[in-house]
Amino acid sequence: MAKMRKKGDLPEKTCATCGRPFAWRKKWEKVWDEVRYCSDRCRAERKSGAGQTAERKP
Repeated sequence: MAKMRKKGDLPEKTCATCGRPFAWRKKWEKVWDEVRYCSDRCRAERKSGAGQTAERKP
């Protein structure tokens, strides 16, 4: 049986959109080198370009 890892021992990356750190997940095991975004929301914002221009109320 495989030895369990503590969450603090897992590898981390920084999201390309929001800049927040995120940890390795089992579902990303085979594609960890290709993962760039922490969530589907960040991935969608990057593709659409939303978030680059922030509207401000006067």
